[in-house]
Amino acid sequence: YVYCEGIDLYKDKAPTARLGFEVKGKTGTRTVVKKVYGGDDLYDLSNGLAEYADRYRILPNGIDGRDNSVTFLNGLKIYAGQICGNEQLVSLQRRIQILETIRTHIQRERELYPRGIKVLSLFFIDEVSKYRSYDGDDDAGRNGEYAQMFEEEYENVIGNLQREFGDDAYMEYLNKINPHRTHQGYFSIDKKKGKKARFVESKVDRKTQLSDDAEAYDLIMKDKERLLSMDEPVRFIFSHSALREGWDNPNVFQICTLKKQSDSDIRSRQEIGRGLRLCVNQQGERMDESVLDGEVLELNKLTIITDFSFGEYVKALQAGLSEVLADRPRKVEPQLFLGKDLQNANGESVRVTKELADAIYEDLIQNGYVRRGELTDKYYADKQNGTVQVAAEVQDCAASVVRVLSSIFDSRSILPEDANGGNVEAHLDPEKLKKKEFLALWNRINHKSVYTVSFDTQELIQNSIRELNEKLDVAQVVIRKEYGEQADHLTSKEQLENGEGFRKTKTDQQTPETAPLGSVRYDLIGKLVEETGLTRASIAAILQGMSPLKFAMFRNNPEAFILKVGRIINNQKATMIVEHITYNRLEAAYDSDIFAAGKLNVSAMRAEKSLYDHVIYDSENERKFAGELDISEKVAVYVKLPSSFFISTPVGHYNPDWAIAFTEGSVRHIFFVAETKGNTDSLELRGVENAKIECARRHFAAISNEEVVYEVVDSFEKLMQKVI
Repeated sequence: YVYCEGIDLYKDKAPTARLGFEVKGKTGTRTVVKKVYGGDDLYDLSNGLAEYADRYRILPNGIDGRDNSVTFLNGLKIYAGQICGNEQLVSLQRRIQILETIRTHIQRERELYPRGIKVLSLFFIDEVSKYRSYDGDDDAGRNGEYAQMFEEEYENVIGNLQREFGDDAYMEYLNKINPHRTHQGYFSIDKKKGKKARFVESKVDRKTQLSDDAEAYDLIMKDKERLLSMDEPVRFIFSHSALREGWDNPNVFQICTLKKQSDSDIRSRQEIGRGLRLCVNQQGERMDESVLDGEVLELNKLTIITDFSFGEYVKALQAGLSEVLADRPRKVEPQLFLGKDLQNANGESVRVTKELADAIYEDLIQNGYVRRGELTDKYYADKQNGTVQVAAEVQDCAASVVRVLSSIFDSRSILPEDANGGNVEAHLDPEKLKKKEFLALWNRINHKSVYTVSFDTQELIQNSIRELNEKLDVAQVVIRKEYGEQADHLTSKEQLENGEGFRKTKTDQQTPETAPLGSVRYDLIGKLVEETGLTRASIAAILQGMSPLKFAMFRNNPEAFILKVGRIINNQKATMIVEHITYNRLEAAYDSDIFAAGKLNVSAMRAEKSLYDHVIYDSENERKFAGELDISEKVAVYVKLPSSFFISTPVGHYNPDWAIAFTEGSVRHIFFVAETKGNTDSLELRGVENAKIECARRHFAAISNEEVVYEVVDSFEKLMQKVI
């Protein structure tokens, strides 16, 4: 899967691209959109996903702003807005969108049919050929991918439709409609002499790129009255060039986007605008407030079916609406008040004349509220305190004057926030670094070590097979559907900025019968060798020993299968390692330079006994733990160990949390290394994590002749129980 969202051009450097692709994480794959440069390799950026192994490296000059394209080493060239790869997964998404549009259409149509209102649905697609395709000189054309999907899903929905009391007339109406005739394409056309007109891509040369049907074009473009008639079977319209043609129809109740959209596409709201019209009935009567009263909003509701998550879509849409609302007056001048009706406390109105407008404006300047046409800090401070002074002529209408001034655009309200503004810098205390208690602790824990481990490979293979057959569970691809609505009343720009303009109403999930593998070929054994460090022979033996039912889960989701199988094997390996590992001290040691001179973080607390004047913590539990260390009479000095201080283990590097030196004579164990966990139940610390902890115990015992105690604790009280 690769999607090109867009190309960014610069004056002084090479263009960059915004590419969507999949990335491997700890628990599975996710889709991201990132800025990429010439020479970037998607295999590396995806953390080694096999689908990008075949030369998905962008050519050094492969990002071209002239035609908005990105070219890869393997010859693939994609353009802005184009999606490729994992076609079966994308096809599944589109089918679900089409199905959901049909369902929503039928539900709406069932409600509005008795009122004589025809319901239309509009699909936006990225290529004409996905709706209508042509073979050579055959002018008839045939259904493309989306048209075929539509007819299959339409027949399925209608075939399973449950009758309701009183809907006989509607069911009779449905039964008369042929699925093939209820959808049509709305594209530009090319009328070549001697041939039937064909649909054509609007963005290319119409003399060379052909598509179908003048009659459908005329119906949708020119004969809107017929299109809105119940006698006309066309109810679903597929479009590619509607935005350029300027077409709209008041009875579009559903819009489905069967193409990739960027945030900017949503923010522009052009496609949504095709459905933001008050509908009409069979007599051409507009269904506005004069006819419907309080029902007008509910009846004229537009539904959008998109592959965006609800949160992402609403965020982009509200941002676009907010930008429009920000297009307000920027200068204070007399014309701002001219002709306005100001109200006093008694509800009486005063129309502002030119003379009165001048008086209001001059008084604002005299009071220090306006300077060079802009509102000052003094005005905003007095407004906050409710003490704004206005001209004597409108003294009784002060609140109305402030309301008029509130229409002035305040750029400070949308100033970017400094993401590092709340950060605290932690400074190293050199005197504590020289303190005898810390030096004694440091000399006992700074040595490095080497480990040796041996275990029975056959035992590991059998244990892994047993665990895989018992515990492996790879879920199928799940289609998540989110439904939401715009609020009945949008009253302010702040409502949109706070994300309160839309609300999620319900969610649903659907699992397809088969999950798409696509055309990617996986070296399953090789990927598991990378994940586990075992030999190919050992991995092959484990896979051969799996039950057919468990191994078949590979088809559900290959990347998740590899991650989960690798994790289960590693957990078994870790369990065996704990029983067979030995650590030996090396002369090599960490230098105290690993304690950096300063560190920045927003999650920090002031400290007295730490090596730093602030302790940076990762959780509330760590914050409480550090707070107790800092006020304890028994603690001489402590430090949160930096990430560069680690212990080598067969299952990865391990970085312990704390090093603590107690006052001599106050406790049984003076030198302590602690790992803080929210839960110290051994059943919760299993597999790889438990193996790392056990390795740490053996490491510190080996390098300190057991003078340093290492333990996992969940509180300061548990720590004191260990040392006293």
